[in-house]
Amino acid sequence: MPQTITEQQRWSTCLKIIQNNVNQQQYATWFAPITLDGFDVERQELTLCVPSPYFREHIEKHFLPLLRQVLVRVYGRGVRLMYKVKIDAEHDLSVNVEGSTRSTAGAQQPSLRTPIMPPVVQQLDSHLQENLTFDNFVEGVANKLPRTVGLSIADNPHQMTFNPLFVYGASGVGKTHLITAIGNRMKELHPQMRVLYVSAHLFQVQYTESVRQNKTNDFIAFYQTIDALIIDDIQELATEKTQLAFFHIFNHLHQNGRQLILSSDRPPVALGGMNERLLTRFKWGLLAELERPDISLRRDIIRSKVHHDGLRISEDVIDYIATNVDKNVRDLQGVVTSLMAYSVVYNRDVDVAMAQNVIAKTIGLPEKHEITVEGIVEQTCAAFGIDRADLLSASRKANIVVGRQVAMYLAQKHTHLSTTKIGAAIGRRNHATVIHSCQSVVQRMETDRAFRKQIEDLEVQLGKGDIAG
Repeated sequence: MPQTITEQQRWSTCLKIIQNNVNQQQYATWFAPITLDGFDVERQELTLCVPSPYFREHIEKHFLPLLRQVLVRVYGRGVRLMYKVKIDAEHDLSVNVEGSTRSTAGAQQPSLRTPIMPPVVQQLDSHLQENLTFDNFVEGVANKLPRTVGLSIADNPHQMTFNPLFVYGASGVGKTHLITAIGNRMKELHPQMRVLYVSAHLFQVQYTESVRQNKTNDFIAFYQTIDALIIDDIQELATEKTQLAFFHIFNHLHQNGRQLILSSDRPPVALGGMNERLLTRFKWGLLAELERPDISLRRDIIRSKVHHDGLRISEDVIDYIATNVDKNVRDLQGVVTSLMAYSVVYNRDVDVAMAQNVIAKTIGLPEKHEITVEGIVEQTCAAFGIDRADLLSASRKANIVVGRQVAMYLAQKHTHLSTTKIGAAIGRRNHATVIHSCQSVVQRMETDRAFRKQIEDLEVQLGKGDIAG
């Protein structure tokens, strides 16, 4: 007795044929997201679920001849193709494989070929802080690449080489300043462009409100009118439905040559809980890390801030601040602002003693020694009973791997080096290996009390200066 073939199996056969006739990216982008809704035998209608009206239109425009051939091969002639749009299930569209088209929505329903959106607003509030510009974004080794690329995007907003631009780095290193500066320069050079800055948190709030008011289509349609969309702290895009909405917006903007600029406190590979299709798209353009500023850049940032605020500070004081405030740009600017207030209130010139007092009260005085990767490696080897050569080697022995991961974790936490530089210093690993190692250590510390105590003891040794370098 022949085995009955299910409708899902027949559709899977269609997908296999399609996959053999398009490239991998086309299949992953335009066919993998499609799901089977059902097949009506009497009407000979195959209904597929697609993510959005734009998605359906793109399929019809670019792949309809291929779909016709595949459906005739698998289902036979006379089968009509129906689409059910997930974000607007009230409106379906059927397309006969021979080429005729009919709408299954009621006569009063708008056609899906006409986008459902409010009238385009001529004046758009871009929500850009006007004081955050390239003029006051001081360039240094730590930010040269993202700053240069940002300028290129602002000057040539329709090039697709760096689309999206994904900027990541620790808190306070200047991500918001940079992406805002790009938007401000775009508005200055191309005033006709619709540029919008929004935090991921606000985007999520707006989406939730649109769902509550049954205005999801309006929400998505509005964002699809933007020429340059800048989203800050993309790691806060938490819910699955919000990510799906952004996925559709991202696809529409990217396919139409609009610029996307995203910031995050970590690279895409370290973004937990994010839709895999979104993560793939984040990597389409350029990933640019904003590193913590080195001492030369810190001095330049202080000088720029001092000049802007009209404050007089000697080079000795600038050197003292740059040496002792070494975590991020935000701390540097806060210290200078506090020094200005102290100088005015107490009618005193800024000197090293005042700087020491302000730093102690605002961010705390740092340790008197510098923690280095070399010192961390030595201390870790001693703690785990590992030879330095083994830790830096390609050995996959369990205790050596753990020691190597711990060294990378400590270096990432206690030095100012980028993950790329840490990987190069510890056995010539790449930045992805460093990120994975840090994640592994954190996860084990959460469940292994003895291991956590061992790490804490190592950090105590670092704090005592036993590995100063």
